[in-house]
Order: sequence, then C-alpha cells, then structure tokens
Amino acid sequence: MTMSDTLDMWFDPTCPWAWLTSRWLLEVEKVRPVRVDFHVMSLAVLNEGRELPERYAQLMEKAWGPVRVCMAAAEKAGEPVLRDLYTALGTRIHPGGQEIGHDLFVAALTEVGLDPALADAAQSSDYDQQLRESHERGMRPVGTDVGTPVIHATGPDGAPVAFFGPVVTPAPKAEAAGLLYDGVMLVAATPGFYEIKRTRDQRPAFD
Repeated sequence: MTMSDTLDMWFDPTCPWAWLTSRWLLEVEKVRPVRVDFHVMSLAVLNEGRELPERYAQLMEKAWGPVRVCMAAAEKAGEPVLRDLYTALGTRIHPGGQEIGHDLFVAALTEVGLDPALADAAQSSDYDQQLRESHERGMRPVGTDVGTPVIHATGPDGAPVAFFGPVVTPAPKAEAAGLLYDGVMLVAATPGFYEIKRTRDQRPAFD
C-alpha cells in the first residue's frame, strides 16, 4: 500500500456498530498507510417499506434527522467535513448517550465550525435526493441484505473490494487495529468469499 490508498466507509450516525468500526478505522490510519474517507448511508432509507418491530420503526423515524444534517453539511462544505462532523455527532450519541435532536445537531455543527442553522435540515427533505444517491453508491456493491458499516477498499491485488463490517467491540487500538485490518482485507479480497459470522454476545462497548 501507499499513502495515496483510500478506504471509504459509509455510515449512519445512529448505528453503534458503525461508530465502533469508524473508531477502529481511525486507529488503522495510525498504523497502516491508508486514509479513510466518510460517506453517508441511511438505515431509514434501507428499511423503507419493510415490516419492522414497533420499537425499531420508531428508531428509524428518528434516524432521518442525523443523516439529513450530515448530507446538508456535505453539500454545503464538501464531504471531507463528514470526518469531524461524524465524530462530533457520534461522540454525543454513543458514548455520550445524548438524546438525538435539534440541540445535539447544533452543538455538533458548532463544534466543527459549521453553520448551526444546518440543524434545520433534520426536519427537511431538501437533501433527501442527495442522501439517497450517497446511500446507493455505498450499498450497490454489497446488496441490501446488510446495513452499516459498509466499506469500499482496494484489495492486496489492487482490485476493488466492498463489504459489510467488521462488527467488533470494543474498537481495537494500535497494532491490534492494524492486524484486524490486514485480516479483513485478506478475506474480503478472496474471490468467492462472502461471510464469517457468529452470534453476538456483547453489547457495543464505547470505552
């Protein structure tokens, strides 16, 4: 790999597993020659038209707000702002346990130097077309029977690879993060490889 190699991650700010994967990837940047770029997908879009348990359906209603704010910010200031904005939002939502809503959006936008008025996008459909396009770019190579995180990368042989995951808790740090990255890229780039899975027996750990 060279320092010009880029790994792209699609996230929904409400997903705790995506949050942990993003923290792992930021650790990977420290120990492997890769740069992570962040993009928006939407669990609300993904689940449109599906029969959902009531509690999850309510979560999906709430999930529109953060992705709309992210999309509005990306449209106004460029996608690179998503790296810091995702961190500002996710730190409040996940380890912070704050209620998702206007106050949280304003605080996160202000922290990263963006116009706090972008928080109003949470209640608007003005950026939904761009959101759906970003979502489609992320999900097209992996299908619709997975959620977030989705990662697009370049395999060891130089060919593009895309996959869901990894789902891991807590997020590995330092060289442990690099070793997981090496392994994930190896299996993801193997022709015909689709899945490794086991039952989760831990909740997301943010410490």
